[in-house]
Amino acid sequence: MSVRTYLEELEEKMLSPYAQLSKNSRGRMRPEEKCEVRTDFQRDRDRILYSKAFRRLKHKTQVFISPEGDHYRTRLTHTLEVAQIARTIARGLRLNEDLTEAIALGHDLGHTPFGHAGERVLNRMVSTGFRHNEQSVRVVSYLEKNRKGLNLTWEVLDGIECHTGDKMPSTLEGQIVRYADKIAYINHDIEDAIRGGILREEDVPEEAAAVLGRSSSQRINNMIINIIENSADGKGIRMSPEFQKAADLLRDFMFRKVYIGSAAKKEEAKAERMLETMFDWLMKHPEHLPEDFLKESEKVGLEQSVTDYVAGMTDNYAVRKFKEIFVPVSWLE
Repeated sequence: MSVRTYLEELEEKMLSPYAQLSKNSRGRMRPEEKCEVRTDFQRDRDRILYSKAFRRLKHKTQVFISPEGDHYRTRLTHTLEVAQIARTIARGLRLNEDLTEAIALGHDLGHTPFGHAGERVLNRMVSTGFRHNEQSVRVVSYLEKNRKGLNLTWEVLDGIECHTGDKMPSTLEGQIVRYADKIAYINHDIEDAIRGGILREEDVPEEAAAVLGRSSSQRINNMIINIIENSADGKGIRMSPEFQKAADLLRDFMFRKVYIGSAAKKEEAKAERMLETMFDWLMKHPEHLPEDFLKESEKVGLEQSVTDYVAGMTDNYAVRKFKEIFVPVSWLE
């Protein structure tokens, strides 16, 4: 018996009847030989972890663009925090932690530079619109490994695509990541906003604090417990109505006080103009695309190739590329 077979049997014995067992996966787009040691979902997690797109997340904005300080979240630290929260919920419900972690680690791989500011730009510029969850699926299914893709399982792709938007994930593990993403970004963005002098802990609405907790760690812990207590019947991942109302109130508060018009967003207009100008210029001057993107444009179309290129940039690379295109060399010295 291989190690993988043993682990698959262990899943069947130990996990909830509502868990997605790795041996029951719908499979991969391209069939391939099974790993002797890892289950399919473990394998997917590892492929995501070792991807180039995952490494680039460390230089992509979460909320604060070019913050002065080393302790603000980046898209990478946000992703790791989502994975930690998601795994805790999955373990509490005896669901498949490997599937949950793979979805969590891959959910933001298609995110743009400069956070949602970059996403807004591409959504305006691209004729069919742009959504980072769909781009994440494109990254893992096609762009990675020199456009061969990672060939992930159906369940991981479904969870990545449906971690945001109207469509719900098909697995409970995917639904966990959907909740973990919100829990992480709301509470950790509060911490960063307090660190940046935009909020004080006492600014958190009393109606939300009284239910969820009066510190970030308390709120995260209480929300995790509430989800576990209310989702044990396998009929969907959810909070109690009281907790959901408080969580929605906290999210609305963050949009009013931090995500729209606060000091945290003071550099976003510059970032948006920079990406918009660069996208438009590359559409008019495709010869300045990297060779592989230019060649690929013959297959997928110029707009798609420019979109893939710009969306994959880190913040730092986008600034360097903008200077290279638009700032005279003498001014760069």
